[in-house]
Parts: sequence; structure tokens; C-alpha cells
Amino acid sequence: MAATLRIQSDWSRALSRDEGEAWLSCRSPGKATLYGSVTRRGLSSDGVPDIVASEGFVVGEVTKKSILISCPHENVSTKFLAPYTSFCRIHQKSITCLDISSGGGLGVSTSTDGTMKIWQAANGEIRRLLEGHVYDVNCCRFFPSGLVVLSGGMDAQLKIWSAEDASCVVTFKGHKGGILDTAMVDRGRNVLSCSRDGTARLWDCGQSSCLGTVADCGSPVNGIAVGTADSSLNLGSPESPPSEREVGTEGKMLLLAREDKKLQGVGLQSRQPVFLFMGSDAFNCCTFLSSTYILAGTQDGNIYQLDVRNTNAPIQVIHRSGAPVLSLLPYRDGFIASQGDGTCFIVQQDLDYVLDLTEADCDPVYKVASWEKEIYTCCRDGTVRRYQLSDL
Repeated sequence: MAATLRIQSDWSRALSRDEGEAWLSCRSPGKATLYGSVTRRGLSSDGVPDIVASEGFVVGEVTKKSILISCPHENVSTKFLAPYTSFCRIHQKSITCLDISSGGGLGVSTSTDGTMKIWQAANGEIRRLLEGHVYDVNCCRFFPSGLVVLSGGMDAQLKIWSAEDASCVVTFKGHKGGILDTAMVDRGRNVLSCSRDGTARLWDCGQSSCLGTVADCGSPVNGIAVGTADSSLNLGSPESPPSEREVGTEGKMLLLAREDKKLQGVGLQSRQPVFLFMGSDAFNCCTFLSSTYILAGTQDGNIYQLDVRNTNAPIQVIHRSGAPVLSLLPYRDGFIASQGDGTCFIVQQDLDYVLDLTEADCDPVYKVASWEKEIYTCCRDGTVRRYQLSDL
């Protein structure tokens, strides 16, 4: 794995004044870490800070919210982005999950303060409080319409809410342990959930009933993702004809990120196993990059990229630190990952540098959501951060 560049988490504040300084480091496996700093010498004629780096580091393009740093000796470059805005008043405690509506107007988030809230994405102003789960809510997401929210809690209940009036319209019961993640099938007539009880279940929203157990792993399922599988893949056929209430499950595969170090693929309609991949540690999250490529992140900091047609060996393993990989999100020609040490980074195929979303200081970034060029993160420090990407 290539070298990793780091910068002081509050670098944009530190460099906002003359002679301001922020530390840098470049860590390469098996080598001594190179330490250095960047210092502000004043402003250039067009109002952009004039920043210089210590020996071994080079400063590239600088804007008010970003700085490109490279370490030529290790042939590595990273563009560090500071948040465009931060919302500290949505929750009182650690924020465990968030999502942004399809139109970009609303956010929803859950917190260890016991609340789930809907807020305006532009300014963080709270619009609705969604009350009804017992104990903590673990996960929340908008339906594609942007008007309805799906949530799962430690109370083993899955709930559907109106974002307009905060009413709980459906409650699904059936899991025997806390719900850890959810997924949508197409427009959301059917939804999926996974739980500490080791199962993933398919639900029918219209009749608020369980359509079946898609997988029973005997080990907690920490994360799931559903996607259209490559047509060459044999997804198996169902043992009995699927219910007519099952909509859009054909040709799709469910990924399961399991606590027992296994990543599993299951035919969504057939409920048949497609592959089983053994990782280095518990899998926390997974996602589809395309119909052939998938990503999954582990507790010991590995991000595996696999080809679903041949999962014997990964295409690549990305390892930036030993901190748990907590969320993975496909983005443009690549992905966004967040980790338990506060790092959050974007990898794009055609970019020769990594984009690093900074400011969380050693506090886990639990979840990332995007809307067009805006990236939202939620963190243990109780802050939702919004980053504005320029043209990639």
C-alpha cells in the first residue's frame, strides 16, 4: 500500500492567520514516518494564503478551503478539504448515522442522545423529531422519494416515517436482535434489514409484512448492500415461487458484511449463496461500485475490492490505517471511505491524488452521505460536517 499523508485536523484555522503553522506527516509501510509542517507567510495578491512547506513536502494549489500537499520522495499527493459548514446543534452527543434526501433539501440523523431528527441540509435547522423507537436508533435512510424515512433500532424494530409530519406509518417486527443496517430494493416497495441476530430479512412496505429471511448467518450482520449483479453470475433459483408482493428482487444480489470475518453474496430472489469471502477481521460495511465490482471494509482497516465473478482473490486491498472502516459510499468514478480514527477520504480513478475530508480529530466518522458535489459526514464528536467539492 502506498504512503499516507496526514495534516493537523484544524489546519484551515491554524493557517488562517499569518505565521500560522500546521503539522504534516507522511507514513509509508516499513519506513520511518516523515514529519514536517506548513506555514503561512501572508496573502498573495488575489487573497489566497501564501503557504510554504518544510523539507520533503511540497505545497500545490491552495484555496480558502483546500490545500494540495505532496511528498515527492514517496510519490504521493493528497488534497485536504476543510468543511464548508459544520452543524453542531442538531444532536447533543455522538451521531451514529445520517442520510440526505434525493433532492438534497433534507438530512436525517440518529444519535446516542436517543434521538432521530430531520433537518434542513442547507443550515442544519431541525424540522422534525422522529420518536417511537425504544433504546438507540442505529440506522436511518430516506426512501428514493425523499419524503419517507426508514430506520432500524436496538429494539429490533424497523420503522417507516413520514418526513412531512413525523408520523410512524409502519413498524416491522421479527428480528430478535438490534437492527444494524438497512437497504432499499429499487423505489422501496420492498426493503431489507440486517441484525445482530445473524439474519437479513426482506419486508413488504405496503402490507407491513416479512417476505422472508434472505440469509441466516449465525453471526451478527453489520452491514448490507443490494445491487444488480453481472448477468454472467449464477444467482441460483428460488426453491418455491416468490410472493407476488416481492418486487424487483430478480437479478439482484445482497451483500452481507459479517462479524465472523466473512463477506457473503446471496441471490436476493433465490436466497441461495453466491460467494463467501474470508477477510482479515470482522466486516463492518459493504457496497456495490458496479454490477461487477464491490467494496467491503473491515475492523482492522482493510478495504477489499472484489470482482463478483471471481472472489477467490481481491483485485486490491487499500489500507491507510489500522482504524476500523466504518462506512463506504460509491461516488462518481470511485468511492468515499470513513474510519474510526477520524479520517474520511475520497478515491477517484482519474485523480492522481487522494481527497481527504478533514477536521474530525481522532473521533470516528461513522457515516458519509452525498448529494451532487456536497458530502456530509457524521462523527462521534456530535458534529455534522458539510464539504463542498469543486469540479473533480
